[in-house]
Amino acid sequence: MSVVIRLQRTGKPKQAHYRVVAIERSRGSTGKPIEILGSYDPRGETINKKLTVRQDRYEAWRKNGALPSVTVEKLMRQVQKSPAAPKAQTPAEQAKP
Repeated sequence: MSVVIRLQRTGKPKQAHYRVVAIERSRGSTGKPIEILGSYDPRGETINKKLTVRQDRYEAWRKNGALPSVTVEKLMRQVQKSPAAPKAQTPAEQAKP
């Protein structure tokens, strides 16, 4: 089983929204992912508003041998180069008011 990290399209027609997912390479573009790692909204103002990824889970999948798609790898590099990149939050931290 080879796992890849790629974008999976969701949203309405002409209003694209994507999930960043860990999924088996053999599954189709709408197949059930192993894990949802984050989301990407291409209509966001800055890269930090466009891409939200659970960095800890992304790194865990990378360490286990999952290969990111070209697009996901490019987006992750943009986030790391961004000067105002916020610290990755866990879901529990995001739920706090």
